[in-house]
Amino acid sequence: MKEFERIFWIVLDSVGIGELPDAAEYGDVGRNTLGHIAESRPLKIPNLVQLGLASIAPLKHQSPAPAPIGAYGKGATRSPGKDTTTGHWEMAGVWLDQAFPVYKNGFPKELIEEFEKQIDRKTIGNKPASGTEIIKELGEEHVRTGKPIVYTSGDSVFQIASHEDVIPIPTFTACAKSREKLLDGPPSRRARDRAPVHGNAGEFREDHATARLCRRSAEADVDGCPRDRKVRVFGIGKFMIFTMAAASKNSSRRKATPTAWRK
Repeated sequence: MKEFERIFWIVLDSVGIGELPDAAEYGDVGRNTLGHIAESRPLKIPNLVQLGLASIAPLKHQSPAPAPIGAYGKGATRSPGKDTTTGHWEMAGVWLDQAFPVYKNGFPKELIEEFEKQIDRKTIGNKPASGTEIIKELGEEHVRTGKPIVYTSGDSVFQIASHEDVIPIPTFTACAKSREKLLDGPPSRRARDRAPVHGNAGEFREDHATARLCRRSAEADVDGCPRDRKVRVFGIGKFMIFTMAAASKNSSRRKATPTAWRK
C-alpha cells in the first residue's frame, strides 16, 4: 500500500452518534447527540453523508449515500472511562488499563484544603457543573469575595475560573501551577483544563478559546513518531491533549490564556 504523503486528522468533539455498551456506568443511557440534533432541525451535511455518516445510524432528514466514498463506522473504546484524555489517547494508539477517576460529589476535602493552602485563598464551588452554568451561579460571589471557582465535569477535570480583574493573569497562572503539582502523577491521574471566560455580572460567559494542560504520557506522544522521522506536525485547537511535545506549530483561534474572564 502506498504511503500517505499528508494526513489530516480532524476530531469533532461532542458529535456522538449513540450510546456505548458501558453507558449505564456513566449515566449516559439513551445518549445520541448527533441523532437528537438531527431530530431538532434539518442538518445540511451533504459531504459527511456522502462520506458515510448517515450509514452509521439513522439520522432524521438524511438518507444514507447509495455508495459512500469514505470508510465509516461507529467505534467503542477499549480503555475504561469516557473523559477527553482517554478518548484522544486511544485514537493515538494508547490504551489505558485503569480509568481516570471521576468526582460526582466534587473533589476530596483534603485536596481542596491543600490547594487553598498553596494559593493562600479560599475557593467556592467544588462540584460537577458546566462552565457556563457555574459562572452564572457563582460569578458574582467570586467577584465580591475574590475566591476562585473550582468545579469538575463528567470527566476527570479539575477546572478553575476567575475574573482577570479580580485575580490578575500572573496570579491565576501561579494558582494553575499549584493545581498541576497537586494533580500530577499516580494515583490521582487527572486531566486539567482551563478556559478563558469574560463578561460582567449577569452576563458572565466562557470564551471558546481554551488552553488545556493534560497529564503527560510517553506513550501518548503522538507527535513524537513524526518528529523522529523529521516530519513537520501542525496542531490546531486542542492538540495539547496529545502532549504537543514536538509539534512544529500549534495554532488556536487566539493566544490561549489562563482561566479568566474579561469585561
